[in-house]
Amino acid sequence: MANIFEELGVRPVLNAQGNRTLLGGATPSAEVRALMDAAEEYYVDLSELMDSVGEKIADMLGVEAALVTSGCSAALAVGAAACMTGDDQDRINQIPDTAGMPYEFIIQRQLRVRYDRCVTIPGGKLVEVGGTEETRREDIEQAIGPNTAGIHYLAPGDRLPGALPLEDVIEIGHARNIPIIVDAAGEVYPTDKLGRYVKMGADLVAYGAKYFGAVNSSGLLTGRSDLLDAARKHSFIGFEATDSRSFGRPMKVDRQEVVAVYAALREWMSMNHEDRFAAYETRVAGLRGDLRDVPNIELIDHPEDGPIEGLTVKLDVSRTGKTAGDVVAELRAGNPSIWVRSPYGRPDYYPPDADCFTVRMPQLKEGGEQAIAARIREILSS
Repeated sequence: MANIFEELGVRPVLNAQGNRTLLGGATPSAEVRALMDAAEEYYVDLSELMDSVGEKIADMLGVEAALVTSGCSAALAVGAAACMTGDDQDRINQIPDTAGMPYEFIIQRQLRVRYDRCVTIPGGKLVEVGGTEETRREDIEQAIGPNTAGIHYLAPGDRLPGALPLEDVIEIGHARNIPIIVDAAGEVYPTDKLGRYVKMGADLVAYGAKYFGAVNSSGLLTGRSDLLDAARKHSFIGFEATDSRSFGRPMKVDRQEVVAVYAALREWMSMNHEDRFAAYETRVAGLRGDLRDVPNIELIDHPEDGPIEGLTVKLDVSRTGKTAGDVVAELRAGNPSIWVRSPYGRPDYYPPDADCFTVRMPQLKEGGEQAIAARIREILSS
């Protein structure tokens, strides 16, 4: 069969970065793909399917309610809207016009990322609190006012030092009847993280379903049943199955995607993750062996603590004459293009003096590590 990417003039990528939206997110397992294909046999009332899957996922995770969405960003958007309107249908129809309703979401400076903008899609406004070094309880308490719709929290809360822990944020918010909405996009392992934040007291928690093996364009919102009911009304299914004029109509998911989220989550919750990491470790050992005699590099297990899933290559830049950024650029320029991960905070960020890059196994096709080793040898011998 001809390679479709060749036909389209697009270079295929060996993905040694991980679950990256830009690269397609994830590859569902054969079992998940089979169930997606089976969903093609019939059409279905998506309203009924969404509700049934939501109930089964909620039972699986031990939470009150769940809603499949078109990614974690969509989950945050409809979740924020639910905090703003509650079950008031007039307000639901009014979004993104926020006149007469709370619309502010408090967020700690230490936990800012580009994705927090998702809560502004339905008309919300982020209110940043905290100093450069830390956020104190009183910073959040003093920011709460009549326009406060919720408090946004980026899990696990350790992006930068000084952030107030989630437990404290929940205590502050609930004392004033303010809901807490958590962006837990990739917090899917250990598997108890998929229910942990709700059980701690968070009101809404959003996940990217690609992180547990569903398709790139799917996500999950979990939490309080009343807020999930409101979020459903804001979502595409609220628009399609009722007379709601909800803003979430563009964020639709197909029946195959809904089935994929359920099937992938069921598989993720039941699989032997020790075996999964053992397979990564075997492949890492093979990559290490293929690179062991390459001069002027050091090979470091990734991560250095916890189960091994990749290998960090550290260059002696003074001897190789190339920085990590140089090598990464050459890896990208080939065909197939090879994408490795930066250890410097963002997937593609390499400062001018960068000397490290990481090859991760979870989304790398079997045998891809051998092609990567050969290319690294070629680059560093040139």
